[in-house]
Amino acid sequence: MDRHNSTTSRGVPVVLVCLGALLLGNVVIYLYLDSLQQSDDGKPHLTPHGACPPRHFRMANMKNCSPWLECPQVRTEVRKLKMIGQGAVKQVFLSEWKGHKVALSKLSSPEYQEDFLHGLSMLQALQGSHVVVLVGMCSEDNTLVTEYHPLGSLLSLVAVLALERHRVRDTWQTRLRLALDYVAILHYLHTSPAGTRVMCDSNDLEKTLSQFLLTSDFHLVVNDLDALPEVGAPAGSLVKCGHRELTGGFVAPEQLWPHGEGQPFADELMPGYDEKKTDIWKIPDVTRFLMGRVAGGDVAHFHLFKINGECKRRDPHLRPSAMDVLSVYRSVYATMMRDSPGPGGARDML
Repeated sequence: MDRHNSTTSRGVPVVLVCLGALLLGNVVIYLYLDSLQQSDDGKPHLTPHGACPPRHFRMANMKNCSPWLECPQVRTEVRKLKMIGQGAVKQVFLSEWKGHKVALSKLSSPEYQEDFLHGLSMLQALQGSHVVVLVGMCSEDNTLVTEYHPLGSLLSLVAVLALERHRVRDTWQTRLRLALDYVAILHYLHTSPAGTRVMCDSNDLEKTLSQFLLTSDFHLVVNDLDALPEVGAPAGSLVKCGHRELTGGFVAPEQLWPHGEGQPFADELMPGYDEKKTDIWKIPDVTRFLMGRVAGGDVAHFHLFKINGECKRRDPHLRPSAMDVLSVYRSVYATMMRDSPGPGGARDML
């Protein structure tokens, strides 16, 4: 009898230890998921700008903050290596500054100087974790310097994930986090320190993707801010905002030329717009690209179907805000992570 009681007494602590370990495991999982999710201010996983004071920068591989480079430093310390991109507004060169790889952007044509300087002013005003790090500028020479991201723009996502060293990243978790980053950036622009800003230069999917850079740990920062007007500005107030198309799916219907083929196109005749008439409409299309055909992507689409449908409502006033969309995307990500943490287990949720 005494032996039985002794065995029972020893068994009770074992059970308690197991329960304690289980609870501790749940706490660890919760903290991990919470670290992946963002607070309601939309901040992403990376904070490359750290706690630098105004007009200072710190790139990902720097320990300390440094003042923005000015004309003398840009002219003498930044060494161009090769051209890596060219558009209507600027040429971009892979360059080097004190052993750090940077991107040097130069105005392509005097015709677009206003756009170039607008983009520079937006980079200065919007510095934060959602925006590429501004390293320096020289307005006199129409040049600016930003942090270099070797994975390139979001246009290269498919090719990057196809590389052997990155294939382990090709999961619904990585892709859905990129969608979260995209919507978080829109929310930041719509509630920015410089007012409600909209991405006007995004009249097709390819152009939209080219405005975001893929960081080395597979997050997004916005890079091209040359056409970022405030809400309430006429849609043609910046050179690239008017859409001459009469029909289309990527551009919201109210942003298309409303006067028919008989009326010559004129920027000033374009209708006014706000963030729900431009950026919100495009979220489902960008998300569809980001999710691709990865295993578990169909589950994400299933859970996002309702909110994405609301983004495509014909009446722009009925479309959700970026914060509304971001809240749903976060909830879906957290639910999928909780219910199927493995890359291949998401389909069981359907």
